[in-house]
Amino acid sequence: MSERSGGLIGAALLAALASAATWAAAPAALTRYVLDPAKSSLEFTFVQAGAQNKGKFTKFAVTLDFAPDNLEASRLEVTVEVSSLDTGDKERDDTLRGPDLFDLAKFPQARFSATRINKTASGYEAVGKLTIRGVARETRVPFTFRSADEQGHPAGYLTGKTTLKRLDFGVGQGDWQSTEWVGNDVTVAYSLRLTPAVH
Repeated sequence: MSERSGGLIGAALLAALASAATWAAAPAALTRYVLDPAKSSLEFTFVQAGAQNKGKFTKFAVTLDFAPDNLEASRLEVTVEVSSLDTGDKERDDTLRGPDLFDLAKFPQARFSATRINKTASGYEAVGKLTIRGVARETRVPFTFRSADEQGHPAGYLTGKTTLKRLDFGVGQGDWQSTEWVGNDVTVAYSLRLTPAVH
C-alpha cells in the first residue's frame, strides 16, 4: 500500500469517526403535544371552615414540547381560564371570581410557563413562572409522563399534583387574607391526555 493511499484511508476513517460522534451528540427531536380537553382534568382542593372542598377548572390549554432525552430544550405552557372554575356552589364560585380573590375582571387567566424541565427520582419537574392574579413566582411543578400507542395513534399522559400558597399570589384581600375561614394551602392535581400537534 502506498503512503498516499494509506493517508487517504486514514483521512476517511477520521471523517467517519467525526461524523459518528456528531450524530451521537445530536439532541433528540422534540415532540409538540397539545391537550385533549375531553380526557383531561385540572382540579384543586382547599379547606374552608375546617372541611375539605374540591373544585376544578374546565377550560385550560396546554402545550408541551418534550423529549425525555432532550430536557434542556423541553418546554411547558399552561393557560387557565379563571372563569371556568367550578366548586359546585354558585355563590362560592362567584365569590372566588370576585375582586378579593381571583379578581376575574382584571385577571381572566392564570399562566404557567416552564423554561426548564428536570429529571427527578419519581419523574420530572417543570420549573418556571406561575402567574396568578398578576403575581408571578418561580414554581416547581412535579409530574410523570407516559407515552402510549393507542391503536396506532400516539398519545402522552402527564399526571401529578402540587401544593400552592394562595396568599403568595394575592388570592385573598381584605378579610380573605385570614386563614381561619379558608386555608392558605391549595392542592392542585392534574391528569392530562396529550396528543402530538398536527402541523
